[in-house]
Amino acid sequence: MDKFIIDGGVPLSGEIEVQTAKNAALPIIAACILTEDPVIIENCPRLRDIDAMLDIMRHLGCSAEFVGNDLHVCCRNISLNVINSDLTGKLRSSIFILGSILSRCRRAYISHPGGCEIGLRPIDLHISGLKSLAVGIADEYGVICCDGSKMRGGVINLDFASVGATENLMMAGALLDGDTVIVNAAREPEIVDLADFINAMGGKVVGAGESVIRVTGVKRLHGCSYRPIPDRICAATFFAAVAATGGEIAVKNVVPEHVFGITERLKKMGVKLYIGHGGTVRVVAEGRPRPLHKLETNVYPAFPTDAQPQFCAVLSRATGSSIVVENLFENRFGYTAELSKMGAAITVKDRVAVVRGVPVLHGAVLGALDLRGGAALVIAALSAEGRSVITGVEHIDRGYEYIERTLASVGAKIRRVDHT
Repeated sequence: MDKFIIDGGVPLSGEIEVQTAKNAALPIIAACILTEDPVIIENCPRLRDIDAMLDIMRHLGCSAEFVGNDLHVCCRNISLNVINSDLTGKLRSSIFILGSILSRCRRAYISHPGGCEIGLRPIDLHISGLKSLAVGIADEYGVICCDGSKMRGGVINLDFASVGATENLMMAGALLDGDTVIVNAAREPEIVDLADFINAMGGKVVGAGESVIRVTGVKRLHGCSYRPIPDRICAATFFAAVAATGGEIAVKNVVPEHVFGITERLKKMGVKLYIGHGGTVRVVAEGRPRPLHKLETNVYPAFPTDAQPQFCAVLSRATGSSIVVENLFENRFGYTAELSKMGAAITVKDRVAVVRGVPVLHGAVLGALDLRGGAALVIAALSAEGRSVITGVEHIDRGYEYIERTLASVGAKIRRVDHT
C-alpha cells in the first residue's frame, strides 16, 4: 500500500480543477443497466470506488472501459449473477444496483454492501421502498433476494431523506407501469443529476431537487452521452486546504449554488471568496481562521457531512473554540484521534466535538481510516510544522483522483511513495 509524505507549512498558490463528482457518477453507472444501448459517461473520475462499481457491472455481464477520460458502458447482456460480498464489501453504493436491475430484469441477488466504517447506514429505507413497489424480498444467509415479478408504480414515504434510497427508487421506477412517487425525497444535486441522466435516456422524472419526485415508467430507455456534475465535496476539500495553509488559489469547475452551505461557513472563518464566471471560485486566506460557534451537518442544502472532517481539521488551528455537531453518522469523528497526535485539542462526546484551536500543529505519523477522515489528515498535515506520514491512502483514493498531484500543482509539498 502507498503512503503520503507531506512537509507542511507551505501556502498554496495557483489553479485547481475539480473532478467529476464521485457521488454523481456511481448511481449514473448503475443506471446504465436500465438500457441495452451503449452509454458514454464523459470525464468520469478514475477512483477506487468507481473501479469497485465497474467490477460489479462486469460481474453482471456489462462491458465497461475507459476511452481517454470517458467511460463507455454497455449493458446489453445482463446475467442475474449473485453479487457476492467480495464485490459489495468494497462499496456501499453497490446497493444502487438493486433498483436498476429490478426495473429491467425483475429479479436481483446481492450481498449486504460495505464501505467506510463511519456508521451503521442501514439499508432499511431501500428495502421498505422497494417493498412499496411490490418487490418480494428475502434475506438468505446475507444475500438479499429480490423478486420483482409483480412490480408496479406506487407511493413511497421515506422516513428520512436518504440520498441513496431516493436514487435507488428513482431507478427502480424508471421502467415500471404507472407512476412511482417518492415523498420526502433527498434534494442533493446528485439526485438532480441522476434524474437528468435518466431523462437524457428517454425517461420521465420530474421534481428532482424538491421533496416529492414523480417517476413515470416508460417501456424502454435508449443510450446517450452524459457529463455528470462537478464534485462539490472535492471543491470543499480544496477550499479547506487553502483555509488551513493560507495562500490563494482559483478552484475551477465549481457550481456555486452546490457549495453555498460550505462557502458561507468559510466566510465566517475569515476566508475571502470571489465567485467568477464559468464556475471559478478564487479562495484567499491569510493567518489563522476564525472559529465557528457551531458547525452542524445535515441533509442538503445544509452543511454536508462529507465535508465535516476537512473543516474540523481547519478549525483545529482556529483562533478560538468551535463546536461541531454530526447529525448523520455516529462514528464520523474517528479521525480526531489522529489529529490529536499532531497537537490538536479536540474533545468528542457522542456526536459532538469541541475543537479548541491551537496556534501550531506538528507533523506526525498518521493513519487514514476512511475517505473523508483521510482528506482531513492531508489538510492538517499541509498546515502543520514539519513532516507528516499518512498511511491508509487507499481510503483517500476512493474519492480523490490523484489528490497528491492536484495539491502539488499548487505548491504543496506532498508525494506518494510505496509503503511496502
